[in-house]
Amino acid sequence: MRRPGAVHRVTAPQRRVDIRWDNGKVKPISLDTLFDRINSALPQTQCMRCGYADCAAYAQAIVLNKATINQCPPGGAEGIKRLSGITGLPVQPLNPLNGLEGPRAVAVIDEAWCIGCTLCIKACPVDAIVGSNKMMHTVIEPVCTGCELCLPACPVDCISLENVTGTLTGWNAWSVPQAHAALSRYEVHSYRSSQDKRKDAKMLEKTVQTPLDPASEPPVQAQPDADEAERKRVVIRAALERSRAQRSPKA
Repeated sequence: MRRPGAVHRVTAPQRRVDIRWDNGKVKPISLDTLFDRINSALPQTQCMRCGYADCAAYAQAIVLNKATINQCPPGGAEGIKRLSGITGLPVQPLNPLNGLEGPRAVAVIDEAWCIGCTLCIKACPVDAIVGSNKMMHTVIEPVCTGCELCLPACPVDCISLENVTGTLTGWNAWSVPQAHAALSRYEVHSYRSSQDKRKDAKMLEKTVQTPLDPASEPPVQAQPDADEAERKRVVIRAALERSRAQRSPKA
């Protein structure tokens, strides 16, 4: 167990962390090892409330002394204690700028208002939402981390949060097996997303490099992509107007 008052210094070029105790002794630790320990102590909700793209990015920032250990609301006070024990940094209150510690919640979709836009599906970092275009979506509650990233993505505000842990908060409302499962789903989600982006990039590159033969190519319609995008905007705008009209109290 680390002694209070320990100084945590990171020396990035040498790829090591020096933990200096009060008696002057220095214990070098591999940066990679420290990263793994910090990352494994995070709840892996991938909520971005820490200010970083995911839990791994936040862990790396802590290793490099670019972030403090009190920026994770899902981990709460217990999470800060765990990070303190790993890094030797002093325990401090959760930074309110990153949010407040609270009960774990799961997303719930009001299927009566869902327009099937698939935006929440794309926003979910653990693939806890299923559905297809223009079809109702639903949340797989056991795997939802409560990250809340689907809320701003929904154009009709049909997603709400439901408390599933009562008064339990932080790590008392979450478990290590749940964190491991969430990380595994996030890794699969990230891999598939990167593959999709790579595939799209290759298709675009192939399209750009393919020479056009005016004699064999059919007549090109004027601005097909712009017309399709405008059509989609009209459909979504109409769905929004219907949703608001139905939700507005009648006089």
